[in-house]
Amino acid sequence: MSLVIGLTGGIASGKSTVSTMLKEMDISVVDADIEARLAVMKGEPVYFKIIEMFGREILLEDGEIDRQKLGSVIFHQAKKRQILNEIVHPEVRKRMWDQTEKAKKNGEEVVVLDIPLLFESKLTYMVDKTLLVYVDAETQIQRLIARNNLSVEDAEARIRSQLPLSDKIKLADAVIDNNGSIADTKKQLHEILVQFGINNIHMK
Repeated sequence: MSLVIGLTGGIASGKSTVSTMLKEMDISVVDADIEARLAVMKGEPVYFKIIEMFGREILLEDGEIDRQKLGSVIFHQAKKRQILNEIVHPEVRKRMWDQTEKAKKNGEEVVVLDIPLLFESKLTYMVDKTLLVYVDAETQIQRLIARNNLSVEDAEARIRSQLPLSDKIKLADAVIDNNGSIADTKKQLHEILVQFGINNIHMK
């Protein structure tokens, strides 16, 4: 019986760092962002649905979807953003579900679904346990400004577009406090996996 863990966090909380640690432990990680990119590639069913809805003007010269152009269309129009989500999200969920089932059939003890908006998108039904990567608000803003070279206003706006990490704490089964060192984060991750009943952990 495989345990499915939903890994989530907020922008610049360090979720990708924890995801990398899990992969280094030889744990399968299914990344929602990667699956979303693959789902809209040229020739995929979702690709044709998007063209049908938004027109060929959102394509690059090579026929792939111009993500920047599509983003600028939906960013200012909530209705079109909702339409795009209704096209893309079911396919992403299906791709993640298929990979989870494959891992289970392979007898893997644990599989992790890396879903940034796990709680916001109400996808907890896909997992057995939820793991949140948390940082305090000040650290989150500082890391986001440094990482993306943003103004304070832009960084705050991006953070506000997600459910606050302080609210997600109440929803998660386990929380990694990522305000400290990498070593401290890895120690917490190991302890949580043991707490979840995962004993066959390959630490590097």
